[in-house]
Amino acid sequence: MNKSSKPFGRPRLLVVGCGDVGMRALPALVKRFRVFAVTSSDARHAALRAAGAVPVVANLDDAASLHRIGRLAPRVLHLAPPAGVAGSGTLDWRTRRLRAALALPPKPTIVPEGGRRALSSLPRAPRRILVYASTSGVYGDCGGAHVDETRTPRPRSPRGQRRVDAERTVRSLGRPSTHARNVHRVLAAGPARARAASMSATSAAWRFTERERARWRTTLVRIPGIYAADRLPVTRLQKGTPALQAADDVFTNHIHADDLAAILVRAMWRGKSQRIVHASDDTEWRMGEYFDHVADALGLPRPPRISRDEAQRVLEPTLLSFMSESRRLANTRLKRELGYRLRYPDVAALLATLAPSRHNAVADMTADPTMNQATDDPFPVADSNAVVTMGVAALPSKPDSM
Repeated sequence: MNKSSKPFGRPRLLVVGCGDVGMRALPALVKRFRVFAVTSSDARHAALRAAGAVPVVANLDDAASLHRIGRLAPRVLHLAPPAGVAGSGTLDWRTRRLRAALALPPKPTIVPEGGRRALSSLPRAPRRILVYASTSGVYGDCGGAHVDETRTPRPRSPRGQRRVDAERTVRSLGRPSTHARNVHRVLAAGPARARAASMSATSAAWRFTERERARWRTTLVRIPGIYAADRLPVTRLQKGTPALQAADDVFTNHIHADDLAAILVRAMWRGKSQRIVHASDDTEWRMGEYFDHVADALGLPRPPRISRDEAQRVLEPTLLSFMSESRRLANTRLKRELGYRLRYPDVAALLATLAPSRHNAVADMTADPTMNQATDDPFPVADSNAVVTMGVAALPSKPDSM
C-alpha cells in the first residue's frame, strides 16, 4: 500500500450534514483527507463507510453531543441547514452550537512564571478552515437585478434570516472579539506574586485566545437552486402545477449538484478568508422558462401560465414565496478566485443529455419541485424520511430557483 492510500497519515476533515451533495463531494475529499462525517442515524453508517468516511455520532440539536467533534479536525465542511420547523425564529441555533464546539479551547497549557513571554513563545496552531454552504435566498427580492457578493443581505422570510444568522456565526470564528472570553491558557504564578500575576496572565491569555481565533479561515458559499438528472421538477410537471405568466415571472439561478460538490471541495484550498462566493452557473432563465425547457427535454406538457394575482389565490403560500424573489447571481469570483470551470455551464447543458423517453426514470427529488431550492436546505434527499442528517430528516431544498 502506498502512502497516499493510507488514511491515518492524512489531514483530518469534518463534514457536518453529509446529504446528497456531501456524498457527491466525498470521492474527492477521501483522496486527500481522513474524512469524518457527522450523523445521528445508525442507518447512515454503512453508506458513509462505503464512501470512505468515518461516521461520527452527533446531533446539532443536542449541544452535549457536539463536545467530541470540537477538536476532531482542523478543516470543516458545514452543509447542515438551519432547523426548518415552525417556531424556529430567526436564529440558527444549530450553527451556533457547532461554532461553540469548534471554538472549544485546546487542552490547557500550564505556563510557569515568565507569563506573557512564555505564552507568546508557544507555537501557533495550524490554520483551521471552515467552508459553509449557505443560500442565495439571503438576498431576498432584488427585482431581477444582477447581484454580486458585496450586496447586503435583506432576507424576507425567517428561513432566510436564519441563514444570515448562520453566516454571521460562522464568520465570527475568524474575527477577534471585542472582549475576553474563555481564557484558553492558564498561567501559574508563585504565591507571593499571585495577585499581580493574575492580572498579567488574564491579559496575556486573552491575546493568545484572539490570536488562535484569527487562525480560522472561513469561506461562505451561497447556493441557488440545485439540479441534476435526478433532481428535476418531474412531479410538478406531471401534476400540471402552473407557473407565472411572463409579465410576472422571476429570474432564477441554478447549479448542478456535481459542480456544487466540486466547488465546495475547491473552496477548501482556494477560498479566501472571510470571503463569500456564489456557486451559480451561467443560466439566466425565468422560472417559467426553466419549467418549459425541462418539460420539452423530458417530453412532458409545459405548465399552464397564470397571473400573479391568480397565483395568490390558487397556490400555497410556501410555493408562492419562491415566486416572489427575482435576482441574477454573478459568478465572477467563482471563476476567477476559485479558478473553477463549470462542468455544466447552464441547465441546458444537462437537458441536452436527456432523452424524452427517460422522463419516467428520472426521479423527482422533492415533494414539490419549486422547493428544489437552496433557501432552506440546498441538499435534499430522495426520501426525506429515509435519511436523517444531524438528527432531523433532511427537508426538501428551497433556494432561489429550482
